Amino acid sequence: MESLGTFFQDFSKNIGNYFAVFFTAMTPIGELRASIPMALGAFKLDIYSALILSIIGNMIPPTVIVFGLEPLSKFLMRKFRPANRFFTWLFNRTRRKYSKKFERYEGFALAAFVGIPLPMTGAWTGAIIAFVFGIPPKKAMLDIFLGVLMAAAIVTAVFKTVGYVRFLMG
Repeated sequence: MESLGTFFQDFSKNIGNYFAVFFTAMTPIGELRASIPMALGAFKLDIYSALILSIIGNMIPPTVIVFGLEPLSKFLMRKFRPANRFFTWLFNRTRRKYSKKFERYEGFALAAFVGIPLPMTGAWTGAIIAFVFGIPPKKAMLDIFLGVLMAAAIVTAVFKTVGYVRFLMG
């Protein structure tokens, strides 16, 4: 019973930090590249809380993008002629230009793209790529999730080995 009381005490003490980590993981620039060091370094959260909050927070925007962009684009294509021309041009050009390369590596390419924690890579960009290439939403979400797990492991390993001193100073 004492451990349950301790849990609620810790939770209530850290609720603001939990929200900060969760919402930082949702941002398109920071994603979990920022939320994990923030959680472990600035807020001194335990590694499990940091990872769970960061991964869940990082997966919400791509879910909305993957499942929402296709119906939105179809609606816009039906209702607005310029949108129809734009999306037709975008899909034809992108798929014609990159489909051979993408088909060769398929799911691995998307997971690796999301999983490498560099600027302009991540779950947001991966979700847009999945939409443009017409990857089925369930497959795209699995690949993005695997990429997010890879990025979380890389960011955590770098943070734990290099330390947050260099992160804060660099």
